[in-house]
Amino acid sequence: MTKVIGKLYLIPVPLAENALETIPENVKTLSCSLKYFFVENVRTARRYLKSIDKSVDIDAIQFQEINSQTSPDLNIFRQWLKEGNDVGMMSEAGCPGMADPGSDLAAVAQEMGATVIPLVGPSSVLLALMASGFNGQGFRFAGYLPIKEPIRGKAIKELETISAERKETQLFIETPYRNNQMLKDIIRLCKQQTKLCIAADITDEKEFIKTKTVGEWAKEMPDLHKRPTIFLLMA
Repeated sequence: MTKVIGKLYLIPVPLAENALETIPENVKTLSCSLKYFFVENVRTARRYLKSIDKSVDIDAIQFQEINSQTSPDLNIFRQWLKEGNDVGMMSEAGCPGMADPGSDLAAVAQEMGATVIPLVGPSSVLLALMASGFNGQGFRFAGYLPIKEPIRGKAIKELETISAERKETQLFIETPYRNNQMLKDIIRLCKQQTKLCIAADITDEKEFIKTKTVGEWAKEMPDLHKRPTIFLLMA
């Protein structure tokens, strides 16, 4: 008898720690039923599962880490699926696979013929785009831009040029403690009339989503230090 291969569930978690209501109840229930997980941080993943169901047996769950410092153990992942175990993938915030780990696991699962199931939940990229007033039919998510100059400046200018030529929204992000420098670089390099939407702390009580021209932002710059932020350009 052929053994049934397990499924991979891509599981969203809240963007803001106190926003549990942004996760559908069926996603919470499924999350607490799984016994095998790949997560960005085991400690916070355990705490999150306990926060949505205090009765969950955390010690019965097997966790593997996948993050910028730790590559996924794909052999263990394949083994879990081959044994018929359903596996969950959770990032630290939002949806796995979008500027967060998860795509490697999804690629392996697809190669194996396993079912990959993306679950409904908050995506900072899509929520920022929805609120920006920018083109939602033509857009590009560029992820993290280069850190060092002059490559960083060149990347910002290229995004502005592409937006103008294609009438396309350009979205990108930065490590939260470098957000203020990113804003300064955008103001320094982009044209005054180019529109910039800043979307910070999405779904949190301190949520801030505003669209202005670069020239207008130059007159009043918000403090974005250590605030999860999406930057959107429309030239």
